[in-house]
Amino acid sequence: MRCVSCEGRYDGDDAGTCKQCHEDHKAKVAFLMTTHPSSFSDISLSASDDEEAAGPVPAHKAVLVSRSSVLRAMLENEMEESLSGIIKIRDVSYRTLRAFVNYLYTAEVCLDEQLACDLLVMAEIYQVQHLKNYCQKFLVSNLNLDNSLSTYTFAHQHNAKPIIDAALTLIIDNMDKLTAQEEYAELKEKDPQLVFEIYEAYLSKQVNKAAAQKGSSASYPSEYAEEC
Repeated sequence: MRCVSCEGRYDGDDAGTCKQCHEDHKAKVAFLMTTHPSSFSDISLSASDDEEAAGPVPAHKAVLVSRSSVLRAMLENEMEESLSGIIKIRDVSYRTLRAFVNYLYTAEVCLDEQLACDLLVMAEIYQVQHLKNYCQKFLVSNLNLDNSLSTYTFAHQHNAKPIIDAALTLIIDNMDKLTAQEEYAELKEKDPQLVFEIYEAYLSKQVNKAAAQKGSSASYPSEYAEEC
C-alpha cells in the first residue's frame, strides 16, 4: 500500500497513512487540541522591524498560553506584556513573527531555509517543541553540499541534534570537496573547535572503515587470500 501523505509504501490497515505520517498527524492534532482557559483576552505581538503599514500581529492570549509555556508564564504572572496587551519580540522580523503566530493557530507554515532557521530559534526560545521538530525535519530534508557547513554550524548553536547528526554525516562523506571550499577555511578561522569535531568524526569513520575491511579480509580462507 502507498501512504496518501508521503507516497511511501507500507504494510497496514485502511488508515491510508504509513506509521511515521500517522504519528505526525497525531502529534499535530494533539498540539492543536491542547485545552486553554477561556478567561484570557486578546493581545498583540510586535516585531523588531514592524512596519506602520503592517502593524502588530493580533492574537489571543488563550491560544498563546496553550501553545507556549514561556508565553503562559509571561501572561499569567502579570508581567508588563500582560498588563500592556502587547508582547514585543526582539530580534525577529515581521515575516517570522507572523509565521510563528499563524503556526500556533494552525500547525501549518510554508517554509524556506531562512524561515525554518528563524522559526526554529523562536520555537526554542518560547518552548514550542512541535514547531522546533517541524523546522528540524525541514532543514534535514533540505541538506546539500552547499549548505551543509552553515547548517551544521547553526544546528550546533541551537543544540538541534537531528540536524547536527544529518549534516555531519553529509560533511564527512564529502570531506575532499568541502575542505576545498572558502566557507570551510572561514569556519576554521571562526570556530576551530567545530572543525576539530568534524575531523574527529571523519577520522573515527576512517578507522572503523579500515577495521571493517581488515576483518573482512581476515575472514577469507587462506588459500583464497593467496589467489587474490
